[in-house]
Amino acid sequence: MDEIITWIRSKNPELDGEISGDTDLIESRLIASISFLEFISLLEDLSGKSIDVGSLSVDDFRTIDRINENFLVPVA
Repeated sequence: MDEIITWIRSKNPELDGEISGDTDLIESRLIASISFLEFISLLEDLSGKSIDVGSLSVDDFRTIDRINENFLVPVA
């Protein structure tokens, strides 16, 4: 999670507040569409898996908790 928060902060240097697991990253515009593919690349690096962008929903990225659940927690 730290890598994701660090990336978000690097794209939003004016951000002073905390980014929690349930912060709505889409509504608060912390992940901009212009850098979305870069963010996908970060998630692929962190998870070690390729992400099919054709099957994604904006809700998959709404919060850090959801990102963790959808892309970083190993499937049992």
